[in-house]
Amino acid sequence: MKLLLATGNPGKVADFGALAPGGEWTALADYASLPRVEETGASFEANARLKAEHYSRFTPECVVADDSGLEVEALGGAPGVFSARFAGPHGDDAANNRLLLERLRSLPPEARAARFVCVLALARAGKTVATFQGYAQGRILEAERGTQGFGYDPLFYSPAAGCTFAELGPQGKAAFSHRGQAARALLEWMR
Repeated sequence: MKLLLATGNPGKVADFGALAPGGEWTALADYASLPRVEETGASFEANARLKAEHYSRFTPECVVADDSGLEVEALGGAPGVFSARFAGPHGDDAANNRLLLERLRSLPPEARAARFVCVLALARAGKTVATFQGYAQGRILEAERGTQGFGYDPLFYSPAAGCTFAELGPQGKAAFSHRGQAARALLEWMR
């Protein structure tokens, strides 16, 4: 069974592709031309449900929507659901990373605890069937490391991986990431 991804983010498509090289994931056809849904939810789960339910109305197949982001302890959980637009325009990774570093500038490494959160919602015909969550614990570095990945990956150091997510290839990141955990839970549920 193919799972249709409701995302236009090439980084997320690559992350999912690394989880199931056999091709269980595919991008929702015509995603770019479909009417957008506003992410008005106050939580990752609420936004994932909104997107999955909305886009599942355009296909008879199951649709998976991801809402994910970074929660920094010293910032009271920010940027949270605003991760992609922390510094303003949606998807400006460089600006988001600069703002994050600026906000944490005076903090020592032990005060830079953070976690990535991912919620996947599976929907069909406008109704959520199930949701799945994944978390990756780590800390924010003082400077970017690595050139792979996207978003906050160059600043997020994962003790479990021993490096930043941007220093891992797609397969390595899938083994440790929040998205990898949530996606494996979804695939196991489906099996």
